Amino acid sequence: MSPILLSLLLACGGPSPSGGPSAAETTLTARELAQVMSLSPLPERPPSPSNRVADNADAAALGLALFFDVRLSSNGAVSCATCHQPARHYTDGERVAKGVAVGKRNTPTLLGGMYSSWQFWDGRADTIWSQALGPIESPLEHNLDRVRVAHHVFNHYKAPYEALFGPMPPLDDRARFPEFGRPNPGEPQGPDHLQWTAMSEADQRAVNEVFANVGKVMEAFQRTLTPQPSNFDRYVAAVRAGDATGGGHLSPEAEAGLKLFVGEASCVLCHNGPNLADDAFHSLGLPTTPSEGLDMGRAVGARRVLTAEFNCAGPYSDTTDCPELRYLNPEFPDFILAFKTPSLRHVAQTAPYMHDGRFQTLDEVLNFYSTLPGEPPLGHRELTLKPLKLNDSEIAALTAFLESLSAPSPEASPPSPS
Repeated sequence: MSPILLSLLLACGGPSPSGGPSAAETTLTARELAQVMSLSPLPERPPSPSNRVADNADAAALGLALFFDVRLSSNGAVSCATCHQPARHYTDGERVAKGVAVGKRNTPTLLGGMYSSWQFWDGRADTIWSQALGPIESPLEHNLDRVRVAHHVFNHYKAPYEALFGPMPPLDDRARFPEFGRPNPGEPQGPDHLQWTAMSEADQRAVNEVFANVGKVMEAFQRTLTPQPSNFDRYVAAVRAGDATGGGHLSPEAEAGLKLFVGEASCVLCHNGPNLADDAFHSLGLPTTPSEGLDMGRAVGARRVLTAEFNCAGPYSDTTDCPELRYLNPEFPDFILAFKTPSLRHVAQTAPYMHDGRFQTLDEVLNFYSTLPGEPPLGHRELTLKPLKLNDSEIAALTAFLESLSAPSPEASPPSPS
């Protein structure tokens, strides 16, 4: 194999004082170039077999309306867009999510969610539509219940809903359908659970179908949120077309960072493929304090997704073929304190970072990987992780490359009142 397949000329100058990436020339080996080419472009969005309206434009329009509807919360002030703000690339800029109450995890972007097999930081949902339902009944987020959601759709969105899914159940029959209710076996004497268990099984299923369909139209909307081409994508396209300079789409510093990313820093081991994520879960060994408690991550999420009533294999799914669930081993020891690898697309635009939002800047993230302080209180740190021992110029170069993954986001706004 030729040791150098591509030579990228950078700005003139000698080695950096810290001994980092040279300002004279950056070269990519054949292996490194192959890695770079594998990172772009994004493919067509994959199918969503468990959701038959996943790519239906009318479903997406209804999902858009529900996404911005603050009436889907107990205080009438929280919508999906509260935490997933279009102007912030579908994040909120907060360390942890703030809905009806304050959560414990950082809000991930919705951009490109269709390229991941698992949703939430712990992967406790296996589809976007099932993920969309979780916050609605979370006491920290929307703090609503599925019976209220069904009534809301019946009262305000009945026509577009029925155009997609057929007749709604007679939710105006209060003898059959109470004002509120949801299954909550953890509080068997709570009002939500008592109202729910007083309903017939057939009526419970009817409400669950409406609730599931709410998630499905929200997924249809979220599947329109495809990451747009970045300077890095344009660079790869130019190289693929025969322009060894990459069309000038990356700065010299970003080119040096790219070489580190696919080479010595080995970031590509986890942030690979066009979505720049491996669709897996890793324990980074982030330091914790006793007051924070332990977030077990995937170790709990894997168990939850297998038993979730709205998972791919459940009665409200539009498929019976769910290989990801079939081969999932919830007892895998490396799931302890492990969290999902996030996509790096738009990463410079979606701070703060990590599952708990502990790092405000990319510099902080890279300094963590440079030193890997401490040890996880349970299990072990991802075995492929070693302290990178990056110097200042290498951190600056990697940051410049990560910034080249920025791009405009698809716009979305509440529909005009009819």
